[in-house]
Amino acid sequence: MAPKKPLCLPVLLLPLLTLLPQAGTRSFVVDRENDRFLLDGAPFRYVSGSLHYFRVPRVLWADRLFKMRMSGLNTVQFYVPWNYHEPEPGVYNFNGSRDLFAFLNEASIANLLVILRPGPYICAEWDMGGLPAWLLQKPDIHLRTSDPDFLAAVDSWFKVLLPKLYPWLYHNGGNIISIQVENEYGSYRACDFSYMRHLAGLFRALLGDRILLFTTDGPEGLKCGSLQGLYTTVDFGPADNMTKIFALLRKYEPRGPLVNSEYYTGWLDYWGQSHSTRSVLAVTTGLENMLKLGASVNMYMFHGGTNFGFWNGADEKGRFLPITTSYDYDAPISEAGDPTPKLFALRNVISKFQEIPLGPLPPPSPKMMFGPLTLHLDGDLLAFLDFLCPQGPIRSILPMSFEAVKQDRGFVLYRTHLTSTVSEPTQFWVPNNRVHDRAYVMVDGVFQGVLERNMKHQLFLMGKVGAKVDILLENMGRLSFGSNSSDFKGLLEPPILGQTVLTQWLMFPLKVDKLVKWWFPLQLMKRSHHQVPSGPTFYSTTFQILGEGGDTFLFLPGWTKGQVWINGFNLGRYWIKRGPQETLYVPRPLLFYRGALNKITVLELENVPPRPQIQFLDRPILNSTLHKTYIYSLLADTQSAFEPMELSGH
Repeated sequence: MAPKKPLCLPVLLLPLLTLLPQAGTRSFVVDRENDRFLLDGAPFRYVSGSLHYFRVPRVLWADRLFKMRMSGLNTVQFYVPWNYHEPEPGVYNFNGSRDLFAFLNEASIANLLVILRPGPYICAEWDMGGLPAWLLQKPDIHLRTSDPDFLAAVDSWFKVLLPKLYPWLYHNGGNIISIQVENEYGSYRACDFSYMRHLAGLFRALLGDRILLFTTDGPEGLKCGSLQGLYTTVDFGPADNMTKIFALLRKYEPRGPLVNSEYYTGWLDYWGQSHSTRSVLAVTTGLENMLKLGASVNMYMFHGGTNFGFWNGADEKGRFLPITTSYDYDAPISEAGDPTPKLFALRNVISKFQEIPLGPLPPPSPKMMFGPLTLHLDGDLLAFLDFLCPQGPIRSILPMSFEAVKQDRGFVLYRTHLTSTVSEPTQFWVPNNRVHDRAYVMVDGVFQGVLERNMKHQLFLMGKVGAKVDILLENMGRLSFGSNSSDFKGLLEPPILGQTVLTQWLMFPLKVDKLVKWWFPLQLMKRSHHQVPSGPTFYSTTFQILGEGGDTFLFLPGWTKGQVWINGFNLGRYWIKRGPQETLYVPRPLLFYRGALNKITVLELENVPPRPQIQFLDRPILNSTLHKTYIYSLLADTQSAFEPMELSGH
């Protein structure tokens, strides 16, 4: 059944969808003869922006979409991350923040058409590019190819997802005007046309012949990413040569509208590198030049949002580059949902080419400063092991990967015991850079140091026979672009102490989110602590906010690296010693006001400051890279740590 039209629309919005013909007469097609799109037979050009529902709390969807429409956009583009909706094979979740159909409805209320990008691979700087980690439980699987195991999983997923989307197609009365097949496939090494043809056939079989299907690639990816029968589009940013790239696009799509499906308004951030920005002048000039050509454009991103929890992805170009919690992207709408000068400048450009809704944009949301608050020690992580892994450990002679123990994200604790006394400091290491991604090493509960993927950390251990060696392994996010190979996590080879290969391991897959949400509120027993511990340790406190409050930004001065929860919600990672991000965005809806009790829990993985305090600020700190520790990369001899990097792909 086609979605019902909303009964009312915001008064300021220009009617768009409500004046269009009903299902049966509606159409969105390519007019090749005149190099344009036709919407219900009339010339149409979309000016679109990207927003990811999975990076924005559901209660804020309507606010962000309304601001996009008021900026002059007529379309919103978004991905569908497979791993967000199928957490294990055959188990599907479209509830709450995962209700993409509610998001489609909110877009309809905001009078925005939709360009949908369901993958199966999406990149998006999202964990594993949206592919489920459980695919890697078959270690030999070849992702994004005609591998029968991969295709079987893809077919199963799309046979659930695509029929649910069918009523939302534009010609059926919905707001989806086009759907992308795969994502920048030409940038992937496989170049498997059989795979792309399989996807195209599957989409057609499940969605019919009337929906416009398209591909998106960077200029260098058009050869392997385009496919006959799918409309070819390109992506590039304001610094690229528009004339040259569109001329190249014409070799693959000689007639029809020019389309830039990802016009970059900013860029992503990596831990340990500077905050990325794009100037207002460069972004607006590029947009105006494309609109003068009659091109349709999607701005990536128009609102970036946040990589809450453990959902960030990673890149690899010479070294492993995990992506920050903030996905602000220097976008026209900030991470906190506020209009920026870039938005007003883009709105002005758009107004030269098409009508924009009358009325002002909403002002920035109220912001709140609060604190400092002193956190109290709950105990080291090892003390809560029975609660973190109630089912008990998995035993193996050699350490097993996250995938082998069915732990998709977060942490696994590896434990073994010394079989002989090591009386002198002896080097502890993992061969072939097989720590994926960061290891916090303890001997008899005492923190010894860190081993990290691609880093030349040196660690020396001592201990008596029978000493307990614990290694907390952190998954920092699976590769979402770059080589995009199967990015297994954990201790992928057994560690070596001196000349001894350590064996006989216990693996504890840790359910940290469940501990924080369900066990800590029951006030687990407090222990007396005679000294400030180091290594993985839980801290928490409660606090009250009088009045209505507002959005805020959590600042942890002097802390090192870890994870934060507010009222049981996983805000994401902080890494103060690496930067550039120093604050975590806290949306107002996550907090309780008018004197109700809030709880903040911090898992610090290394070292706390002498006074374990936090503050809430009224503005973010996203650009303070204090310690470029990655200069100790294994590849430091061949590539400067400060060399500018160009990584395309979303």
